[in-house]
Amino acid sequence: MPEWLNPKLAYEGLMDFFAQGGTTVLVPIMIVAFMLWAFIMERLSYYLFAHGALKTRLRAEWSAREDKRSWRSRAIRDDLVSQVRLNTDRFVGIVQALVAVAPLLGLLGTVTGMIEVFDIMALSGSSSARLMAGGVFKATIPTMAGMVVALSGMYFANWLPKLSIRETAKFADTLEIGE
Repeated sequence: MPEWLNPKLAYEGLMDFFAQGGTTVLVPIMIVAFMLWAFIMERLSYYLFAHGALKTRLRAEWSAREDKRSWRSRAIRDDLVSQVRLNTDRFVGIVQALVAVAPLLGLLGTVTGMIEVFDIMALSGSSSARLMAGGVFKATIPTMAGMVVALSGMYFANWLPKLSIRETAKFADTLEIGE
């Protein structure tokens, strides 16, 4: 087995990362990352497995109607389109919010790390680079982690709303209105 696939080494590397960056902020950033990717995977699995079946069921419901011209039938059509819109929009706002929160948590880590640097400077009475190194690590590592999490989800935070609009419009176009 390659060394980089060894679970023990991965765990030790993660613990080293937490030790250098401080668990106070890195654990919440990790939780945000897991939540972000859980919601992204849920959306992708919806489009792969459930979206087609929903559209087929709703299209069949519309096709089964004889009256497609009345006000009531148009309201039912709007309801069918709204069902698709609700299902395609689900959790998109949460993905966008988590992408926005991740860098803010990283900045919180910067602040806590800099507070540690200033505490060390105040206690030691000097500005020794060796004494400040731990605090600087605790200031930069959470910032980097928050930015990595945000950047990894940025594409999906922009793509999912566009996909929702496109899929809803395509579905609405397939529901013919009688003349």
